[in-house]
Amino acid sequence: MVENERRGLRLASVPVTMELDYTIAMASPEHLAVLADIELAAATMLQGHAPASVLEETIPRAKLVHAQQEERLWVALFKDIPVGFALVEMLAEDLPHLQEMDVTPDHGHRGLGTALLHTVLDWVARSGYQKMTLTTFRNVPWNMPFYSRQGFVEIHAHELRPELEAIVQDEASRGMDRAQRVVMGYWL
Repeated sequence: MVENERRGLRLASVPVTMELDYTIAMASPEHLAVLADIELAAATMLQGHAPASVLEETIPRAKLVHAQQEERLWVALFKDIPVGFALVEMLAEDLPHLQEMDVTPDHGHRGLGTALLHTVLDWVARSGYQKMTLTTFRNVPWNMPFYSRQGFVEIHAHELRPELEAIVQDEASRGMDRAQRVVMGYWL
């Protein structure tokens, strides 16, 4: 599928329903201390799909601080306590990339991932970007199918910009099976 055929895709009009005690907010400095714990808790859901070394990785604090200062980091809060987050990395001036989105298993299946994603996509649109990308697991039921339902489409290897190819190569160098990974994009 060529890029022009993707234009015009819109976020699926799926209602985002969360329980009353949950909110999505821009991350503040005091939220940063618990994000690694959220990331590690969420990684337990991917055992058997990724090498243990990858599941033990966390985003460096300096990267979180930078993203928070640039307002590219959101948290899902349960009674004001972070239980999930979404981080956008700018791969190029025109290429926001959802680097990480995690929700702790104890707070899963409550619409938090969908709410975080909608919040990020709203930011992408308000910021004037034409698309957002991400990488995810092809065969994990709650990964690629989730993003597909939200309007993301696969970007095939021969269509990857150099910045996205670098992400895929980095994942492969860390032991992730390239055949089990997929690059996806959402066009505004």
